Amino acid sequence: MNRAAEYGLDLVEVSPNSRPPVCRIMDFGKFKYELSKKDKLAKKKQHTFQMKEMRFRPKIEEHDYQFKTKHVRAFIESGNKVKVFVIFRGREMAHTEYGQKILDRVKVDMDDIALIDVEPKLEGRNLSMILSPKPEVLKKVQAEKGAKKKKSDRPEKGQMLDDDEISEQEEQVDRNI
Repeated sequence: MNRAAEYGLDLVEVSPNSRPPVCRIMDFGKFKYELSKKDKLAKKKQHTFQMKEMRFRPKIEEHDYQFKTKHVRAFIESGNKVKVFVIFRGREMAHTEYGQKILDRVKVDMDDIALIDVEPKLEGRNLSMILSPKPEVLKKVQAEKGAKKKKSDRPEKGQMLDDDEISEQEEQVDRNI
């Protein structure tokens, strides 16, 4: 403790359960700050899926089907998972095969960009399946995000910066000095 006080730093117990306990002399505030920065960076690089939903009905018309599948395609191409389901009402429950045909058609139409995570299954009055983007689609999305990020590295005149961007720029200046 005396040596830590001599340097103006803190004595931090790293591993209290070992024999003998392990301590380290460091600036604890700086250590906590660096840990929070690492956590933020890890969260930023983490890829998260957002679940989108698209509802169909068993007696859907051709134009409505095309319109909805176009939206499903856009969701998948932007890197999201999509839950596609057919809702049955009343007597429609007697003919679930119509809903199965619709989901089979969606499966065939999205075959080039999507994988089936969950095969079609009947849950109450809904027949549903989950589609996720193929790996090559995800790579394309990440490449586009990377290109967009590089393009927007330098702020335009009058554009506000958030705290992370300011600290990154300050670190670059410090390294250059």
